[in-house]
Amino acid sequence: MERGGLSSLSGRLLLSATALCTLILLAAGIVLSTVNRRAVTSAFDERLRLYMKVLVADVAALTDGNSTDVGNLGEPQFQIPLSGWYWQIVKIDPEKDTDAVLRTSRSLYTGRLPHLVSPTDPTRQSDSGDGYLIGPDSRRLRILEQLIDLGEGNRFYITVAGNAADIDAQTAGFNTALALTFLLLGMALVASTIVQVRFGLKPLARLRNAVTAIRQGKADSIGDAFPQEVAPLASELNQLIEANREIVNRARMQVGNLAHALKTPISVLVNEAEPDASPLADKLREQTGVMKQQVQYYLDRARAATRAASIGSVTEIDPVIEAFLRTFPKIYRDRDIVFSATGDTGLRFRGERQDFEDMVGNLIDNAGKWAQGRVEVTVTRLGQTDEGIGQVAIIIDDDGPGLPPESRLEATRRGRRLDETKPGSGLGLSIVVDLASLYHGRFSLEQSPLGGLRANLALPTV
Repeated sequence: MERGGLSSLSGRLLLSATALCTLILLAAGIVLSTVNRRAVTSAFDERLRLYMKVLVADVAALTDGNSTDVGNLGEPQFQIPLSGWYWQIVKIDPEKDTDAVLRTSRSLYTGRLPHLVSPTDPTRQSDSGDGYLIGPDSRRLRILEQLIDLGEGNRFYITVAGNAADIDAQTAGFNTALALTFLLLGMALVASTIVQVRFGLKPLARLRNAVTAIRQGKADSIGDAFPQEVAPLASELNQLIEANREIVNRARMQVGNLAHALKTPISVLVNEAEPDASPLADKLREQTGVMKQQVQYYLDRARAATRAASIGSVTEIDPVIEAFLRTFPKIYRDRDIVFSATGDTGLRFRGERQDFEDMVGNLIDNAGKWAQGRVEVTVTRLGQTDEGIGQVAIIIDDDGPGLPPESRLEATRRGRRLDETKPGSGLGLSIVVDLASLYHGRFSLEQSPLGGLRANLALPTV
């Protein structure tokens, strides 16, 4: 839930919902704006048609010989020069195929309105028309035209025009209000989507926290208080965790049985060769000793592998380090070696205590063997790996002779001892390498600031 973008389920839902809301609101806005403009234009045309009817009635009365004030529409905008509102009556002479302006509104002043279609055009298909043209004052006009034939050569072409800016202004005002309304609506929809996504994905966050608690050793299983869509996944995870425990326990049992099965024949061989002082007996004792070391090494590694595969094992680091600082000064008291520890506290190793003790104990013991008088243990929290797993570094420095760069890799090989005068089997550092690898950690030997060797062990932490 923390991460956003396409790598997050919540990010995908929010992004898709926002995109869909934007598209839907945009399409709805375009449709509503179009419908509104048509309605405004229709209302504007209806107003112009009312003026047209008055003019048609005046022209009809005029041809009947009745005295009438042509064009008295009762609207002041037709009296103001170049107001953008005009009317014009043109009389058509069908015999001469000409037209002459009969009357115009005062607002037209000395100008003349253009025609959508020429009154004398024989190809015209309708007696009426509407459209937009540029008027004498360079304004955009909405124009209605009507051809009137009163018989006896009385044919008139009546034109009424209004300022199209009124249509544009009403449309722009509606579009602005519509855009603000849809913007607020879109924000409300996105906010409601965020609430729905967070509420809907909350069970997944709880499931993640439950799995994290198991991995950190705080719980043994995942609860069952989940919605019906997530409950099967939780149940499957519980079964997987239980199956993992059964596999680990079975592997431990098999390793223990194998240890007992191999130790007994080796002990019999050793006992049989013990009374004999022949070269063959010496060779047998030598090889059985090697066999015991090898069997013990691989059994320990198998046990470590099963422990590393277990889920939920967590080890407090501080108590283990403190126990070593109490133990090793007693082991090396005849050499007066000072063991100390510094660094971060309260860290936990994500793994079995026995494996952590084997790794750190071997490294401190190795440092004690070579140190002149000082061994320092430093515990430091590291950043996360690419997989998002936190790490802790356990660094052991000594002030011994150290190792040249070409010998450091050799020292980590199984059974390799660079100085035969030091006690041990030579398996210590290789055990550390193997265990660190099982836990997806890393181990390296470097030059120590104290002048000797630095053992740098990085392990997963909670």
